[in-house]
Amino acid sequence: MAKAYLVGSGIASLSAAAFLIRDGKFKGSDITILEEQGREGGSLDAAGSPESGYTMRGGRMFEIHFDCTYDLLRSIPSLDNPTVSVTDDTFEFHQDFAWDDHARLIDASGQPIDAHSMGFSERDRLELVKCVATPEKMLDGKRITDCFSPEFFTTNFWWMWCTTFAFEPWHSAIEFRRYLNRFVHLFKTFDTMSGIYRTRYNQFDSIVRPLLRWLDDQGVTVRLRARVTDVKLADGKALTAEALTVVSDGKTQEITLGKGDLLMITNGSMTADSTLGSTDKAPILDTSGSAGAWQLWRTLAAKRSGLGNPAAFDTSIKDSTWESYTITTKDPTFFREMEKFSGSEAGKGGLITLKDSSWLATIVLNHQPHFREQPADTFVWWGYALFPDKVGDHVKKPMRDCTGAEILTEVLSHLAIDNREQIVQNSIVIPAIMPYITSQFLVRSHGDRPDVVPKGSTNMAFIGQYAEVPDDVVFTVEYSVRTAQVAVATLLGLDTQPKPVYKGQHNPKVLVEALETLHRGGEHKPKPKAKPQPKAKADAGR
Repeated sequence: MAKAYLVGSGIASLSAAAFLIRDGKFKGSDITILEEQGREGGSLDAAGSPESGYTMRGGRMFEIHFDCTYDLLRSIPSLDNPTVSVTDDTFEFHQDFAWDDHARLIDASGQPIDAHSMGFSERDRLELVKCVATPEKMLDGKRITDCFSPEFFTTNFWWMWCTTFAFEPWHSAIEFRRYLNRFVHLFKTFDTMSGIYRTRYNQFDSIVRPLLRWLDDQGVTVRLRARVTDVKLADGKALTAEALTVVSDGKTQEITLGKGDLLMITNGSMTADSTLGSTDKAPILDTSGSAGAWQLWRTLAAKRSGLGNPAAFDTSIKDSTWESYTITTKDPTFFREMEKFSGSEAGKGGLITLKDSSWLATIVLNHQPHFREQPADTFVWWGYALFPDKVGDHVKKPMRDCTGAEILTEVLSHLAIDNREQIVQNSIVIPAIMPYITSQFLVRSHGDRPDVVPKGSTNMAFIGQYAEVPDDVVFTVEYSVRTAQVAVATLLGLDTQPKPVYKGQHNPKVLVEALETLHRGGEHKPKPKAKPQPKAKADAGR
């Protein structure tokens, strides 16, 4: 029987294993996942406890047209109710806790502003339309700043767009253009974020754990602390993997690939070399090591052309680093204050960006519990900042040098709320600095990302954020799942290719609504604030 080896245990590999079983009719016992770290899930991580503090490096957003993701997760039972799929659970949660943001942008006085107007001049609109209409190949090597005047980066649109999707002005114009086209249908509700979907819990609990349980039930093997350091390629023009070199527990092993065996590699990692701090300690940025996902890609790319250019993504740390922070507390004061401040119940308010903060910080109050086993008397919220190298406005040091308590102090100083000292004193704050977190957005050219199935490949594919899928957008779960589905369908010659990437720009209604959004003025009156809950009590969940 043919066997499949998957390098990495992030959402791309887990999805590929599921597609191999569901669509490719592989037996689970013939699939092996090789993971360098001591845990599964890749960048969809979440861990901790009320006592030590919870932590998650990031949180992923979804929307209605993530077709590959919903197709996959429709086959996976949720943890809370095995009769309900993960997809249906996500849709049900959206029905109950859809975002309706009343405080999307906060000004220097600490108060919400009306973000309904995009703040565009006619020049901004023309530059945006020009960027969307420019053929992608003409944007090779260009930054977003090459396509827009400086005033564009002071509009409400930019502040909302860059903090929703983590773009920075020096990032790739190609990726920015793709996002504009991919999410044009979200323009209409971008200030309220009502078109954004979230999972019931963090993505590790809501997606990774159900997938792992299902794969385990199918007999899939997951080998932790197993680092793939090399792939032996056959001689000749065809791209054929013959063997893997695996290092585990200090021992080196060679796995020979037989006829019909498949190899799928997650090349590169956005969360490689991430480090955590604590309430009293700043995280230390350290890229002196060589993460396996990057090292393996470099090794392969050096062997032959057509396998991408990892240097385009892993050599500009200053351009791809930002920092997040997770706050755990048993004191409901912050949730009460923020419900009163924002006019939204926790879990229904969406992102809140402190647009005039030097760090460009953003926070979000998740629906509670955000961790599946989180007690009802514990509250967890999350935030991040795009400019960790800049000195804070109140805490006079760069964010990257701040302890968790100092980060929280700086963030709260930008909000017109009471009891700030009490909130800091009663919080556990775990910062996480990530040197490659937006590396997939860095300026690139055609060919820097290898095709999912490179030309001439007989048994090898690349999956994840650094493999090329035309038209779709990186830094999404959907992108990783799509690469997995393409890899399985192509290598096995299946008819079950994924649905085409949604292109709202071809829908006249969507285009008209988007153009109307671009011309919004400041005449819109903010919606009346929703009545906050009498007290922020954590929901015990299902």
